[in-house]
Amino acid sequence: MKLEVKSILITGGAGFIGSNLCEYFLSKGHQVTCLDNFATGHRHNLKDFMENPNFRLMEGDIRDLSDCHKAVQGVDYVLHQAALGSVPRSIKDPVTTNDVNVSGFLNMLVAARDAKVKRFVYAASSSTYGDSQGLPKVEDVIGKPLSPYAITKYVNELYADIFSRTYGLETIGLRYFNVFGRKQDPKGAYAAVIPKFVMQLMQLESPVINGDGNYSRDFTYIDNVIQMNELAMTTQNPAAVNTVFNTAYGDRNTLNNLVDYLKEFLSAYNPKIADVAIDHGPNRAGDIPHSLASIDKAKTLLGYDPKFSLQQGLKEAIDWYWENLR
Repeated sequence: MKLEVKSILITGGAGFIGSNLCEYFLSKGHQVTCLDNFATGHRHNLKDFMENPNFRLMEGDIRDLSDCHKAVQGVDYVLHQAALGSVPRSIKDPVTTNDVNVSGFLNMLVAARDAKVKRFVYAASSSTYGDSQGLPKVEDVIGKPLSPYAITKYVNELYADIFSRTYGLETIGLRYFNVFGRKQDPKGAYAAVIPKFVMQLMQLESPVINGDGNYSRDFTYIDNVIQMNELAMTTQNPAAVNTVFNTAYGDRNTLNNLVDYLKEFLSAYNPKIADVAIDHGPNRAGDIPHSLASIDKAKTLLGYDPKFSLQQGLKEAIDWYWENLR
């Protein structure tokens, strides 16, 4: 269904996923407000559309309820991406992770309810599956969380469900599986594995794989995630509302596979990259050994049709990294 021009609030809009969503919805002619405190987001992610008359940047913090109320004024839809990611960060500092991911999330739900927004679509997480052993992961079967971060993302789902039942706020949660792509930050202690490895390989440095490299992930390219956000925002299917969906490609690759692809694709730019050695370190606390999503629910209820496999996404992402990270 084609969406009329609407007003969309994207929290965490200066971050990796949020800035890609800002860019996409602005390209479709919508009015976009970005709420960000720049704790982990970057101003350079917004530079290409700061002059767009349909774009509004609001510097604020989801932990401040008054900021949340200001941000949702006149907004039709909320795409809530703001969070403190990273399992290791949550293990090191569970209090701040909880403040942002739980208290901040609750503030946004309250503000969205009070402003009578049409729908609240939020970033959930595959970490919610915890110690569940079954593959592929299906939405109705989860285990016990393995990190403070995973607890916060599960609590988000519980709060969203309560706000749907109690206040009639339409919510849809998207359980992201290892999202990667353009604008993803390779720097810092909690950088995601793909941009971090890409930057190291470009510098002919040896990436360090946690464990033996046989842990597997359902790596999900950013354009698949954008598609899911748009489908969740626009769906008219009552069965698709007030629930959660896996947001993934529906295939898994080991970390060893990932590094092989990275070396192959980057070698087209610099043949020396093919000879970079790979190091191995200990497994990381709180990591799930294997992750693979069933995307049947999203296909059936939303018409989801992901276009980018890991290999296809990596080729596009590496083009961007080569131009922007060297």
